[in-house]
Amino acid sequence: MDTILLMLAHPRFEKSRANRALLDSARDLPFLTVHDLYELYPDFNIDTAYEQALLIRHQIVVWQYPLYMYSPPAMLKQWMDLVLEYGWAHGAGGTNLEGKIMLNAVTTGGTADSYGPQGFNRYYLDELLRPIEQTACLCKMTWLPAFAVQGTYKLDDAGLGSCSALYSSALERLSAGRYELEHIRRHRTLNSWIESAGKDRSDD
Repeated sequence: MDTILLMLAHPRFEKSRANRALLDSARDLPFLTVHDLYELYPDFNIDTAYEQALLIRHQIVVWQYPLYMYSPPAMLKQWMDLVLEYGWAHGAGGTNLEGKIMLNAVTTGGTADSYGPQGFNRYYLDELLRPIEQTACLCKMTWLPAFAVQGTYKLDDAGLGSCSALYSSALERLSAGRYELEHIRRHRTLNSWIESAGKDRSDD
């Protein structure tokens, strides 16, 4: 099993429903390390060496966060700026993250229908994540579609439970290596992939 580093970046986690449900469904998976950035670094004083050592020890990296004003919370941007150093994560000699898998688990208040050319938010979620995708590409990481929980204000406990079950299932499948990148990349979200994975023998 590949180990997964789940990096939670939620500035108001105590008020969260969706991110808490996702985390609760995954936190006891034996191959997963939960790493709460806001809890560990309330002063934003990030320990770069510690964070880099954590990354080295894991094969799959998940950034889990709510989308705020079309971007991740400030802590995650601070983390990227400090930890993904030139010469370590990219650039000359910066190969420490090469080949590792990167994905985002994103929650939005807006529904999936509100994201896209005809929607209120004008762009699809994956289009809004392009700068993060390029960051992963710069570090020679393997980028996967995001796991997305959208319309969070409209989801009841049963809806959140369904999303959380999909999330833990996706993490388990990735950790076990039961997937083909070509199949995953045919889907706009990881949710869509895991829902269809059982129907495609290439991922069994």
